Parts: sequence; C-alpha cells; structure tokens
Amino acid sequence: MKGGKRRPSNPAKARTNGKKRFSSIADDSFFEATDQKRRRKFENDEEIKSSDEDGGDSDSEKEEEIDETPAEKRKRLADAFLEKLRAKEREREENEESEEEGEGRREREGERDTLIAKILQQDQLEESGRVRRALASRVQKPETSQGFQFLVKHRQPVTCVALSEDDSRGFSASKDGAIVHWDVETGKTEKYLWPSDEVLKAHGLKDPQGRAKKQSKQVLALAVSSDGRYLATGGLDRHVHLWDVRTRQHLQAFPGHKGPVSCLTFRQGTAELFSGSFDRSIKIWNAEDRTYISTLFGHQSEVLTIDSLRKERVLTVGRDRTMHLWKVPEESQLVFRAPASSLECCCFINNDDFLSGSDDGNVELWNVLRKKPVHIVKNAHVSCSENKSDQNNLEGLSNGHKENEVHNSSRNGSAVLSWVSSVAVCRSSDLAASGAGNGLVRLWAIENESKGLRPLFELNLDGFVNSLAFAKSGKFLIAGVAQEPRLGRWGRAASAKNGVALHPLKLS
Repeated sequence: MKGGKRRPSNPAKARTNGKKRFSSIADDSFFEATDQKRRRKFENDEEIKSSDEDGGDSDSEKEEEIDETPAEKRKRLADAFLEKLRAKEREREENEESEEEGEGRREREGERDTLIAKILQQDQLEESGRVRRALASRVQKPETSQGFQFLVKHRQPVTCVALSEDDSRGFSASKDGAIVHWDVETGKTEKYLWPSDEVLKAHGLKDPQGRAKKQSKQVLALAVSSDGRYLATGGLDRHVHLWDVRTRQHLQAFPGHKGPVSCLTFRQGTAELFSGSFDRSIKIWNAEDRTYISTLFGHQSEVLTIDSLRKERVLTVGRDRTMHLWKVPEESQLVFRAPASSLECCCFINNDDFLSGSDDGNVELWNVLRKKPVHIVKNAHVSCSENKSDQNNLEGLSNGHKENEVHNSSRNGSAVLSWVSSVAVCRSSDLAASGAGNGLVRLWAIENESKGLRPLFELNLDGFVNSLAFAKSGKFLIAGVAQEPRLGRWGRAASAKNGVALHPLKLS
C-alpha cells in the first residue's frame, strides 16, 4: 500500500516531516467557519438562550411549583391571611393617626401583631370547642310581631335543613325527593335535578333490593361540606348521593348500606363524610376521592341521628335507647344509655358535652365522663292543648315545666306531638334550641361547665320541627317544618306548612 494513502497517527509529525498535510477536524477551516457563523448568529440574536442554563432554571422553577408540600401550602395561606389582617389593622390605624414616626410606630406594630395573635388564638380555641361564646345572655326577647318567616315552600314534608359555613346559603330536602338550594337574604331558590337512571347507574347506583321495583327518591338527610363544595344526600334508596354545589350536578352514588340512609354529617374542615342507616351501621366516605373508607358497628337498632365536629369523633343515637360516641382513630366507642326512653336526636356542644332529645318529651344534657345525663329537662315540649295559665305558672321552674307525673295525659293530646324531633347548638356557644310537633321551638342557655339547661324563650311555629340549624353568628335560626314527622307518619298537623322558616335573633 502506498504511503500517500495511509494516514499517520500523529498529524504534527507529518507536518514536521514536510510530507502531505493531514489536518484534524479542529484545524479544518470549514468547521472553523461554521462555528464562527453560528457564534455570530447567537451573539446577534438576543432571544436565543442556552438550553443548558436557562432551560434548566425554568424546569427547576416548575418543579418547585409542583413540589409544594401541603405544609408549605398551609404556611403560604397562613402568611397571606396574616398579611391581610395586618393590612386591615394598619389601615384602621392610618385613619386614626396619619403621622407616626420612630419608636412609636414600632410599638404600634408590635401591639398590632399581639392583637392579631390574640384574635387567631381565640378563633382557634372557639373552633376547637375549648372556649364557649356567651350568646345566650345576649339574646333579646323576641317581639310578638317578629316570628318565623317562611323562606322556602315544599310540596311534601321537609325532612332536613343545613346551612353553609358562611351562613349565606341554605339547603333543604323533602319526602318527594326535592332538594333545594336557597339564598338566606333574598330567598331565591335553585333546585337540584335528579339525572336519568342511566346516569345514576354510571355514577354507581345499584339496582333496587328486595321487592322494590323502582328506586325511591325520598330524601331523609343531607349535609354540606365546610368548604361549600359538596352536598351529600341520603334516603330510602339506600345510597349516599354526592352533588357539586357550584354546578348542582350529581357526582357519585355510594352503595353499601342495606337500609335507608337516615342521617349524614361532614367532619368540619375535611371532606370526610359519615352516614348512618337503618341497617344499624355507620359508614365513612371520602368525598374528595369519592371512596369508601370503613364501617362502624355497635348499634342494635336503627341509627336515627349523627353529628361530628372537627375532631375525629362521631356522635350517634338509635332506637336501641343508646347514644354512641365513636373515637375513630382509636377504633373504640363509648355507650350512653337513656334512662327510660328512646332517643330521637343529638348534637355536639363541644368535644366533651352533647345534647339529646327523646320521644317522651325530654331534653338531656350529657358529659363524656358520665354514662347518665348530667341534667334532664322533663316535658320540655308539652302539647298545645296545655292551658296558657298553666304555662305561665311554669315559667319560674328551673326546667320550665312540671314533672311527668303531674301532667294529665288527656290534656296532652297525641303523644307524638311532644316528641323532641330536633336539637341544635350554635357552634362554640352556650345557645341551644329544640323542636317538636307541639307548635313551639324552645331556646335554651347551657350553664357554665355544662351543669344544666336554663329555658330562655319560646318561638311559635306550627307543625313538626324536623330539623334545626343555627347561623354560626347566632343572628338567626333555621327550622325545617312539616305536617308529618321526619321518619314516619305517626301524626299529622293539617294546619301546618311544609317548608323552611327563619327566625331572626337580636343580640345585645
């Protein structure tokens, strides 16, 4: 082979020997010119950036945005909330004193931060139930002209009502399957329309069980989440239905209960949903993920009412004359037995105290440390056939009415009228209410350390009060009233209206 066709391993040696020159790629003028043109193009174009440097920064920024942890998100929202409070306080101070300088201004800023810390601490204590607002002593006696005003009318008996977290919107449902969303101030209503059977089956609805050939739309219970995004309903079709409040569209149907769904509640501040049923069980769902979590067993008869606060505890009552306090994380329960009656309704006062109503007309106050009621108000709701003079004589009693054996049964009329069908407590306060079918809603003051109940006022409302809800501010009370009881047809008030009534409360 000729030497001119062989490429030496060392080009520099070839140059020194004076033979034919073999240049490398780096020494080639063609590649050098290309690099210079490319370099000039990059230098003249300012918009073109290095992919190694700038592209990496943008990707890292996106990763930082995506990788924000829940704790970091909470911190960011808390900082924004604090800054909002500081801005309000700063604006108020600027209106009072336009010019401040030096140490005086720093002192004012320190006082402002201290005030904001106290406000946040007070809100947290009230939210957790450790501090109770004194509202009962501020409620003024309602005037005769100011009674219940009907906001919404239903064709069939109303079974349940609920209020949103900001007290601006309300929800109600009735035995004909109507679900209504209404504005508290204007009374404007919007109905939730049930989708077709095909859509319901696509959302998880199972075929009717037993002898039933068609799904019943009768609604017995509803609950709205704290963030106002989800509405849950349940009834005779044995399913828990989840709705989108913003669009009023049906989202999901949760099967699993073997009996009618009688009660629902959301745990405050979460998407955790609890449902009670006639099948004696309580099921836990997640509305955000639309999944089933677990089932709680313990009742020996139908579960009638359920309630929960921010803590992972659930309060239920059933027809087995018991009330259960479920500690979900510990997987344990406390059982409270009523003296001699069937409990109909219950609600939390705080994490350790709760209220109940029974079918013998009593209202009971309970504490988590005692298996028996701390205080019992007997005959809390007597029949309207009671003479007015007798009612006036009873005002001075500690519980508002005489003992059971004193009343003449013939004067009490139908016993179902005195059933305490609903109780409610204004959140983090000492103000409570109870309703029955005797034409009265009674307001109660919860005494210090939950030692007893003191009667406040009687609000006239004709019909069966199947559900009650206080505004968080304590400025009004919502009642779901009907001609029949919520879970049956044991009595009838023909003169009553089916609807939602509001009673304003004046606070001093």
